[in-house]
Amino acid sequence: MTPRLILINRDYTRLWIGQAVSSVGDAVFSTTLVLWVATVLAKDETWAPMAVSGVLLSTGIAVLFVGPLAGVFVDRWDKRRTMLRTEVVRGGLVAVLTLVSFLPVDALPVGVWLALVYATVLMLNASAQFFTPARFAVIGDLVTGEADRARAAGIAQATAQTAWIIGPPLAAPLLFTAGLQWALLLNAVSYAVSYIVIRSIGAGRPAPAAGRTGGARQPANVFGEFTAGLRFFRRSKFLVALIVLAVIGQFGTGALSTLNVFFATDNLHMPTHLYGYIGTAMGLGGIVGALCAGRVVQWIGARRTTWAGLLVSGVLLLVYSRQTGFVGGVVLLFLFTVPLTMLNTAMAPLLLGAAPAEYRGRVVSVFYPVTQLASMLSAVLSGWLAGSVLRDVAGSFAGIRFGPVDTVFAASGVFVVLSGVYAWTALPRTEAPEKPDPGPAAAPDEPLPATPRGRTK
Repeated sequence: MTPRLILINRDYTRLWIGQAVSSVGDAVFSTTLVLWVATVLAKDETWAPMAVSGVLLSTGIAVLFVGPLAGVFVDRWDKRRTMLRTEVVRGGLVAVLTLVSFLPVDALPVGVWLALVYATVLMLNASAQFFTPARFAVIGDLVTGEADRARAAGIAQATAQTAWIIGPPLAAPLLFTAGLQWALLLNAVSYAVSYIVIRSIGAGRPAPAAGRTGGARQPANVFGEFTAGLRFFRRSKFLVALIVLAVIGQFGTGALSTLNVFFATDNLHMPTHLYGYIGTAMGLGGIVGALCAGRVVQWIGARRTTWAGLLVSGVLLLVYSRQTGFVGGVVLLFLFTVPLTMLNTAMAPLLLGAAPAEYRGRVVSVFYPVTQLASMLSAVLSGWLAGSVLRDVAGSFAGIRFGPVDTVFAASGVFVVLSGVYAWTALPRTEAPEKPDPGPAAAPDEPLPATPRGRTK
């Protein structure tokens, strides 16, 4: 397969094609399941919101409990083969759910349907904890140089944002005209396409380890390798600084996911039927920021892009919290998302530069679950603050109105600015990989088990 369009290099282009198809399938799948649970299984039931939240909870459990340990196995296994077998498992999981979905809804109790949905989502997202670090490591092999790695991360983010603009509008018509099973089948096919594309990539195969002969392998020590990864992460000033500023930033921006709908209707006086424009504005901002990130990193470097992006997005969030009109709010959200996406994109080459190849899986499997947890805690905390402690906050100062939600947003903007100041002062000038501690020997060419436990797009 020789793509006509080359993004950075041929192998990366192939990997991108797989991601693009897979991301659209994921967006359709996730949206379809939420709609089906809310409008079919739990229709008119008082517990419908809890049923939908179970889908999101299944995702969070996989990230927080499987993610940290998955990196140990990813570092030990052949990265390309891990990705391939992951796609087989994920495609099989979705195919099984697709077959079951051909049954009439009343053929099984609602509890059984929900259990099947939750179990499938849990296992798919558990699988993602193996696939994502493996893909991260393969990109590190395929793409070199800070600017090109930022371009690769930007293309990946833009692709994911585009998928979430394309996928959800496809999901509803598929569900309500063709049926649940066809939306699920689309996702299963996307895994098959991803598998075929990944097979055509030549990178990610491990070189024979020096000094090893025959078939003898050193015994696996999962806990020892996991703790060695944690020790390496803790010793790296650069990685510690990155994760601290990411956590602070997540606490600053997580409030948007919980409270923005209330801010839009109360502060921006936006009719509810126009709320979709909020998501569109942020999606477009994400695409613009991701596509511009590579060029910006080439101009000023990934480190400056990170702290400058935090400072600018924090100030824009503060300005957004003072908006009172629909147009101004939508424009500010677009502008806010551009530097936010740039800094998220710039972190990819920083992570790759700070982690040696044999520790990349564990570094990613520590970094992303921790930031995900910070985002979840931020969403919960902001909702609690707006609904309890700050519930009665109301008034004005110098003609500026203050309420519970805009106060939380203003505080969030301050947090983001503080994380930018921290990044400016704390990020070391170089992200060269430190020498890892000698620890339990990994077996990079150890084969995957016959029945892998997880994977996701």
